Amino acid sequence: MTDPVTLDVEGRIGEFDEKRAENAVRELLLAVGEDPDREGLRETPARVARAYKEIFAGLWQEPEDVLTTTFDLGHDEMVLVKDIEVFSTCEHHLVPFRGVAHVGYIPSTTGKITGLSKLARLVDVYARRPQVQERLTTQVADSLMKILEPRGVIVVIECEHMCMSMRGIRKPGAKTITSAVRGQLRDPATRAEAMSLIMAD
Repeated sequence: MTDPVTLDVEGRIGEFDEKRAENAVRELLLAVGEDPDREGLRETPARVARAYKEIFAGLWQEPEDVLTTTFDLGHDEMVLVKDIEVFSTCEHHLVPFRGVAHVGYIPSTTGKITGLSKLARLVDVYARRPQVQERLTTQVADSLMKILEPRGVIVVIECEHMCMSMRGIRKPGAKTITSAVRGQLRDPATRAEAMSLIMAD
């Protein structure tokens, strides 16, 4: 894709094919030496297919779908929602990563804002896809800049990646922190204010 907001490279290529997903899970079970016809696994391909349809629901959503409601309130100071739960799936190993997102912005000079829950929904749109944390962070920031046209945006995401915790280097508890800063929030003093709010208990 060329859209600078989605940054999905090729992104989704079609609708969710539940039967194909079931067959793929069955083949995977066979490949690892399991018997997909034994009692405990007989319904697993169908269950996993349904779960993936839910987990990757963001592939069929766009940021405009959730940032539909805005208000011109004349508010010109920072708006920040912190500790938004993040559940996503590493596109390299298809295992989860989870943590929190902190999303803040300085409204445009017209004072246009969106509902607070919409910021959490925006995070979900991009988290519910095969992802990397760096791109997730950038997508949330760029979507806010494009749709709300604020004077500045900051997005900080902290996650534990199961691909580091349960395999490979096996370092449970290690956190990855990524940030994306746009507009006036690049100013050191303004950024410091945002970070102090994020770090406050």
